[in-house]
This record gives sequence, structure tokens and C-alpha cells, in this order.
Amino acid sequence: MNYTFCSRTHPGRVRENNEDSVAIDEVAQLAVLADGMGGYNAGEVASAMATGLIQVELSQALSQADEQTPIATISRAVQACVSHANRAIFDAARANAHYTGMGTTLVLVVFRAQRLLVGHIGDSRCYRLRDGELRQITRDHSLLQDQIDAGWLTPSQAASSPIRNLVTRAMGVEDNVLLDLRELPVQPGDLYLLCSDGLSDMLEDGAMAKILRQNATLAQMADELVTMANENGGRDNISVVLARAGGQPEKPRLISRWLGKQ
Repeated sequence: MNYTFCSRTHPGRVRENNEDSVAIDEVAQLAVLADGMGGYNAGEVASAMATGLIQVELSQALSQADEQTPIATISRAVQACVSHANRAIFDAARANAHYTGMGTTLVLVVFRAQRLLVGHIGDSRCYRLRDGELRQITRDHSLLQDQIDAGWLTPSQAASSPIRNLVTRAMGVEDNVLLDLRELPVQPGDLYLLCSDGLSDMLEDGAMAKILRQNATLAQMADELVTMANENGGRDNISVVLARAGGQPEKPRLISRWLGKQ
């Protein structure tokens, strides 16, 4: 099965700099997205280190695998690459006072034939659109999600909670980090969305699903997601990766009303 990718990242309407980072390797069928945090430019440093180091090391490991390589072997390679990147960020934070306390969320996908490995740390997410239905396939590592799971908050209360951006797990803040890693089957036509909370905080799932159901190219849908997040406030950096399963080449379609003048 072939996969096509597209990414966009934007500072939003409030932040002066962009602490998100995205890396894609279409040959390795790999995509990585990170949302950094920390003072000075530390967030940018942490997210760039996460995406850059993981892409380089994991792409090399995947290039040495073939169709007979067990998915468990790929999983171990993903875990090792994330662990190495985490340690590098942690060491950099200890070595430079400006980087003290820096960290980053992470969400990544690796496609192998008709299987998907999706890993995440923090509140950057992965969604899947299948047969018109959008489903979040990662669970946020956040205080807000813990309170929802415990029944202390309803989803409607959570939407306006002041603690919505407090993560309970991040890369680089400790010398070891736990990556949640799942293996899932892929069907032809599946569309996967990776995003930072700058998108998911600005757009409800229904609004994202409406955009992703369009008969449009990945680039058009990615642009529209960013545009709508900014129109809804753009309070944080916005990053999007789209990955589509299937070998059909993309053809230009009618552009949605938000992109009609471009």
C-alpha cells in the first residue's frame, strides 16, 4: 500500500514564534510532529531536536528493514529512537541554563504495508478518518484528560477548562519517558491527521471531520484546517500532518470557500 503525506505549520495569531516542529520521510513512510514548551527559544529547540533526531535515526533503521521484518522489531526501533531523542533533549536542558525545563510533546506514525504504528507523548494527537467517521486514536497525556476519565469533568466543561494545556507527560523533562505505542490495521482510503493542540483546541472534532470529508487534495485540506484554526482565534501554534492510505494520485478539486481566492 502506498501513502501520501502533506504537512503545514503556522505560528497562529497570538504567538510571535512557532515552537511546533514537523518532519516527514515519504520513503520511510514516517511522520513526526512535536509541540515544544519552555522559556526563551527552548520550546523550539526541544521540538526541533525531537523531530530531527527521530526522523534521522528511525529513517535509517527503517531503511534496513524489509517486508519480512516483524512489526515487533519496528516497534523496538521506534521506542529506541524516541528514548535516544528524549535523553538528548534532557541533556541539552541540563547543559544550557536557557534551556532549563524545556520539553516537547510528540506524535508519530510509521506505516508498514497495511499496518500502522502510532506513538505519542503529551497532548498532540492522531485522528483517523475511515468511511466518513473521524476517530481520535491517541489519548491525551494531560491533567484535563485524567479528570474527564475520572468523571470529574464533562466534555463540555473540559472545553473551557483553564487546565486544558497542562500535560502529564513530555519528552525531555526527565531522563526517561514512556511512549504510548499502538499497532493498528490500515484500510485503503484511510486518512490520518496528526496535529498539535493549536488545532484541536481551536476546532471541534466535527469541524475537522467536515473538512477531511471533502473531495480535496491533502494540501487543500491541510490549508483549510490551519485557516479555520486561525479564524477561530489562533491562540497557539498550529501544526498539521495528513497521511492518506492508497495508491491513487491526487487530482486538483474544487477549492473550498475559505481557499477560493487562492
